[in-house]
Amino acid sequence: MLSSFFVLSPRGDTVIQREYRFNSSEEKGGEVVVVKDLKACIEAFHRKVRFWADQDTNLQSLTKNNDDFYQPKQDAPPVFSLHGETYIHIKRGGLIFACSTPYNVSPGSTLELLNKIAKVFKDYCGTLSEEAIRKNFILLYELLDEMLDYGYPQVTSTEGLKMYVHNTPIPTAQVATESVKMGGGKTKSANSVHKPVSVGGQRGKEGNKNEIFVDILERLNVLFSPNGYVLNSSIDGNIQMKSYLAGNPELRLALNEDLVVGGKEEEGYGKVVLDDLNFNECVNLAEFDDSRTLTFYPPDGEFVLLNYRITNDFRVPFKMLPAVTELSSNKLEVLLTLRNEIPQANYGANVQVRVPVPRNTGTVFCEPVGGEGCEQNAEYLANERKVLWTIKKFPGSTEMTIKIKLSLDTACTSQTRKEIGPVSMNFEIPMFNVSNLQVRYLRIAEGGGKAPFRWVRYVTQSSSYVCRM
Repeated sequence: MLSSFFVLSPRGDTVIQREYRFNSSEEKGGEVVVVKDLKACIEAFHRKVRFWADQDTNLQSLTKNNDDFYQPKQDAPPVFSLHGETYIHIKRGGLIFACSTPYNVSPGSTLELLNKIAKVFKDYCGTLSEEAIRKNFILLYELLDEMLDYGYPQVTSTEGLKMYVHNTPIPTAQVATESVKMGGGKTKSANSVHKPVSVGGQRGKEGNKNEIFVDILERLNVLFSPNGYVLNSSIDGNIQMKSYLAGNPELRLALNEDLVVGGKEEEGYGKVVLDDLNFNECVNLAEFDDSRTLTFYPPDGEFVLLNYRITNDFRVPFKMLPAVTELSSNKLEVLLTLRNEIPQANYGANVQVRVPVPRNTGTVFCEPVGGEGCEQNAEYLANERKVLWTIKKFPGSTEMTIKIKLSLDTACTSQTRKEIGPVSMNFEIPMFNVSNLQVRYLRIAEGGGKAPFRWVRYVTQSSSYVCRM
C-alpha cells in the first residue's frame, strides 16, 4: 500500500505526483513532528538521494580513519527510510520513479510495480523522457488512476489498460531512421522506435505502418584468469519484441532446428545448446518440440517473448591479457592486451576498459599502442582511482594494447600489486550473438492477411566481463 507516487527529473523537478494516503514526518528543533506536505517530503527525498555519500557519516569516518579501507562514493540504495517514511525508487531514462509508504510493504514487489509503471509510461508515450511525460501528463494521470487505487496496485499491463484509456498520446520523439542491410533485409532496433501504442482503436489506422521489431539480446558474464583463460562464463539472453501490427494477427516465429534445451554438452556438439528457457504467457508451444516454432498473438508495447540461459563453453568475443612489471622500487608498468575474436565483418562498439590502480599512486601515464585509425582515448580518473580506456569502434580479428606507467608515493610491496585490478570491460557488438541462436523466419499465420515489415536485430552486450590480475 503506497502513500504517494512521484516522478522526478535529474534536476529534482517534480514531473508527475499523486498523493494517496500521505502521512510523513520530519525533524524540527530536535523533535519529530508530523508533516502532510508532499512537496516538502519530495524535496527531502531528492536531497537524500543526490547527496547520499556526503550524508553517510559512518562511511566518511571509515575512509578517513582507516588507511586500508577505501570505498568510492555510491548511489543511494533503491530502498531507504527517512523520518519514519520508507522510500523506494528506480531510475529509468534519466528520470527517478519513486514512491513512499509508512507501512511494512514488500520491497521486491514495490520495485516490480515501479518497473511496470515505467514500462507502461514508455509504451503509451513512445519514449521515456521528461518532455514526453510533460506533454502526455493528462494521459499518464489517467493511467495512474487505473493502475493504483487508493495506493493499491490494480491493472499494470499495457494490453489490459487499453480498454480503460480514452486520451490519445502525443508523440515527441522521431522514429529512428538508421537501418542496416544484412543479407538482403534490414534491421532496426526495437528500442530505437519511439512510437506510442495505439489507443482507442488507432491500431492499424491508415498512415501507420504494419510492422514488428525484434531484438535478440545477449548479455555475457565472463571471468578470466591472469593468463587469459576463461574461469567462468554464462550468457543471459532474451528475444524482445515491439508490435505495431493491424488487427493483432497470430504470428509464427521459428528458431534453429538443431536447438537443444537442457541437453548435455556432448549431445549438442555443433548445435545451439540452451540450459533453460522460459516463455511469455502469450506463447503457444504446441509446435515447439517438433519444429522449434512458436505461435503467439503479440501484445501491445514492448514485451519479452522468451528468456534463455547458457552456461556451456562458448567462444568469448574478447580476450584480456594483463601483465604487471616492476620497473623500480616505486614504479610499475601495466601492459593490457585486448584481442577481438569476433569475425572481421563485425566490430565492438563503445568499448570501455577500467583498470583500478593502488591507493598510493602519485602519477599515471597512459599510452594506447596499436589500433591505427581507431578512435580511442585513455585517462586517469583520480576520484575513482581507475584508468579508463575507451575505444569507439574495435574492428573484429584485431588486437589493441595499452601501457600504463604508475609512479607510487611509497615503495611497492606485494600488497600494492594486489590492489591493481581486476580489469573490467563494457562493450556492445551489433548484429552479432555468441550463442548462434537465430530467427529462421517470422511471419503471420495462414489467413492472417498482408505480410508485415519485419525488423530483426542481434546484439551482444557485456554484463560482467572481468579479468583477474
